Amino acid sequence: MPESDLEELPGVGPATADKLHDAGFDSYQSLAVAAPSELSNTADVGDSTAADIVRAARDAADIGGFETGSTVLERRNEIGKLSWHIDEIDDLLGGGIETQSITEVYGEFGAGKSQVTHQMAVNVQLPQEVGGLHGSAIFVDTEDTFRPERVDDMVRGLPDDAIDATLEDREIEGSADDEEAVDALVEDVLEKIHVAKAFNSNHQMLLAEKAKELAGEHEDSEYPVRLLCVDSLTAHFRAEYVGRGELADRQQKLNKHLHDLDKVGNLYNAAVIVTNQVASNPDSYFGDPTQPIGGNILGHKSTFRMYLRKSKGDKRIVKLVDAPNLADGEAVMRVQDEGLKPE
Repeated sequence: MPESDLEELPGVGPATADKLHDAGFDSYQSLAVAAPSELSNTADVGDSTAADIVRAARDAADIGGFETGSTVLERRNEIGKLSWHIDEIDDLLGGGIETQSITEVYGEFGAGKSQVTHQMAVNVQLPQEVGGLHGSAIFVDTEDTFRPERVDDMVRGLPDDAIDATLEDREIEGSADDEEAVDALVEDVLEKIHVAKAFNSNHQMLLAEKAKELAGEHEDSEYPVRLLCVDSLTAHFRAEYVGRGELADRQQKLNKHLHDLDKVGNLYNAAVIVTNQVASNPDSYFGDPTQPIGGNILGHKSTFRMYLRKSKGDKRIVKLVDAPNLADGEAVMRVQDEGLKPE
């Protein structure tokens, strides 16, 4: 949407429109889902003016009112499903990772959390007929985990039919057994993963806002952003806010961060995957003492919660812990050089 369109809203002149645009508010929809306080801080307008702008944007974008269940069902039909290319896990998730939702993957070190984010950054780029979403990925790296070499391995480890379909889709001549064609595909896949390293929690929160801007820039491109990964969500918050006295501040910032990530998913029909660290609960006498950190705020905000735990060798147990419309269950995968594979 051109900047000038924002000037049609009450209280928005050319200078205010410029400030809003610079802050990433470049459409009626992005303004409609914002809090008035965000606008007043960003665009230097009064609270009442900010509230009027948001209200007018909601009317113009036609969101925020009640709708029938059948309308909700119709909109949910637009939700994409990102395949793991592991039938057992896709069945567990009702077809794959949903767009417009936050999927949390937690587990101890070495359980395969970063492997999942890398694999999904590859899979999201595949054509829809082979389980992808024909989109690009944003990767917020907080623990220096992103490795382009791993993406290279995973592209080469894709099923032949997925490689052939993607080569054809990108008009790269050759097939899965043509090394030059696969080399070109690897380079093309890496070009469509936007990576940023977060140095602290404030920087991480800023990158979530930048991710929204980037998704907006690519909305009408051939490969719109269909995946946002944060690996890991909680590392910086855990390191910087230590002790019970800091807990309230940490949870408040984490809550805002999660809402910013959720906005990207909802505004641009993208899947949001966040990895999470764990802690051992010393009060647990029975069962698995491993618990995800982040408290109730993360538990409530995550639409799907998945727990990874190590098994023998390269095997990993994938447990669906929480989902709004799916039964809990477990599946098995292998973490191999070629990527995530069925048992």
